[in-house]
Amino acid sequence: MKNRSSIFLLTAAFAGAVLLNACTGNSKKSTAENTDSSKTAGVATASAGLTLPEGFNAAILAEDLGGTRHIAVSSQGDIFVKLGKPKDGKGILVLHENNGKAEVKNGFGDYEGTGIYIKNGYLYTSSNEDVYRYKLNDKNEVIDPAKRETVVKGLLNRNQHEAKAIVLDDASNLYVNIGAYSNSCQIKDREKGSLGQPGCPILDSAGGIWQFKADKLNQTYKDGVRYATGLRNVVGMDWNKQNNQLFVMQHGRDALHDIFPDMFDTKQSAILPAECMYAIKKGDNAGWPYIYYDQEQRKKILAPEYGGDGKKDGDPTHKFINPAAAYPGHLAPNGLLFYTGDQFPEKYKNGAFIAFHGSWNRAPEPQAGYFVVFQPFKDGKPDGKWEVFADGFSGSPENTAKGSAVRRPCGLAQGPDGSIYVTDDSKGTIYKISYKK
Repeated sequence: MKNRSSIFLLTAAFAGAVLLNACTGNSKKSTAENTDSSKTAGVATASAGLTLPEGFNAAILAEDLGGTRHIAVSSQGDIFVKLGKPKDGKGILVLHENNGKAEVKNGFGDYEGTGIYIKNGYLYTSSNEDVYRYKLNDKNEVIDPAKRETVVKGLLNRNQHEAKAIVLDDASNLYVNIGAYSNSCQIKDREKGSLGQPGCPILDSAGGIWQFKADKLNQTYKDGVRYATGLRNVVGMDWNKQNNQLFVMQHGRDALHDIFPDMFDTKQSAILPAECMYAIKKGDNAGWPYIYYDQEQRKKILAPEYGGDGKKDGDPTHKFINPAAAYPGHLAPNGLLFYTGDQFPEKYKNGAFIAFHGSWNRAPEPQAGYFVVFQPFKDGKPDGKWEVFADGFSGSPENTAKGSAVRRPCGLAQGPDGSIYVTDDSKGTIYKISYKK
């Protein structure tokens, strides 16, 4: 057991070393500058293959379920999981936890997708083109899995950034990410030296968050509102009840060196641009594809496709919103959860957990990510340094560096007892993380 613990402590230390090379200092003057943290808080302990802060424990509830993406847990403790692709004809699994294990009760929904959310007596789910809902009974069980209602249909899917993440507010509004089917809106996508399309026509129907009514059926684009634009792709999103506001995690652009080798070296391309958390209000523009956020220079930079050189100010007229917080590049934030439970220590209350799926495009630098981090909040805003909360999903430091992670965290949910659940979409694992004093 001693050797096993040492391995996991080395994993956390390696991740810290990689990320410290990717980040610079932290300042409370601007929450967008919170890029200087990577060490697991307190004393790391090994549990179910993960390293966690002292006092926390992880349990593997289920394995080999398929590509488990986002997750929702009912007040009765039933676990609803959306699979990226159906397994045995089932795209949604319902599990019930008993004595530290979760057994599959049933499955339904023969479609691929990512989003799943429980609200106002319905289970909402998404495919890559539509959003559906299923009526729940007073025990939050789906009454008739064969009877799904279509809330929104015909959303754009061009097989790039196609996942439709969803979240609902307390005013019966539904928010859907429609990712941009492009890296940086070039005339020829991802081609060396190709410039950006003037006016970026992609933004008309993608690259942002759309708002629909949660209780109206068969809506299309014309029924919705483009709530926010200039977001390349969002998979992690949640509603922050502390300030009644939508928060999202953007996947930043790729390939700065590959497309513009005269302006960016491979190391710059590996760590830039930042993965950004945005606090969204109606009408906001985060600036994609015209700008990106450089966490080392701590400012918005004009994209090279639109005349930038890696240094030019991307927003001299201040028309684009600033990130609420910024993280190292290419870590792929796929899950976001605001913690409102009472089980964890007080420092976690109303803070944000972020599941970083892990990088694939940092070579020749080591790959990084494959962990869950915690971002402290105060009065509804990021406050202080972020820290690695759960690490070890990849299996080893060598797996992390090579990008060959055994497991990759994706979805997050909070249970009725204040525990949090984490999905892995490589091995189909569901973890439950709890705290005991």
